[in-house]
Amino acid sequence: MGLFQAFNISASGMTAERFRTDIIAENIANVNTTSTESGGPYRRKVVTFQARPVTAFSQMYSASKNAAIGNGVKVVSVKEDTETDFIKEYDPANPDADENGYVSYPNVNTVTEMTNLIDATRAYEANATAFEASKQMAQIGLSIGK
Repeated sequence: MGLFQAFNISASGMTAERFRTDIIAENIANVNTTSTESGGPYRRKVVTFQARPVTAFSQMYSASKNAAIGNGVKVVSVKEDTETDFIKEYDPANPDADENGYVSYPNVNTVTEMTNLIDATRAYEANATAFEASKQMAQIGLSIGK
């Protein structure tokens, strides 16, 4: 594994976790959104990651500059959580209440989102630490010839 490949792997992890953090923040911000443009309450969004493909060494010189060189992670999709039910609360005075007086609130659980946020933060920190370690190894390697 090359030095720049290690940088790419760590950087892709940091980028993916930052994006995941943005989606978690969006979920938390919409915890009380009972009416959206599409109608109905806000639906929680979930980010899915996938490993980036590995470029074979024999294809390194023939691959385009935008091709993935080495491993890493990428965001594959951001999907709405359709498996979790909305939270129903009785509030007949609310303009978004149904005929029985119940309001459907988003399927966002703040505790779950905060747990996911801590997880994303720790993963980001781990990737930043790996990036820093790779950088230090490169600097030490460059100073050997002095």
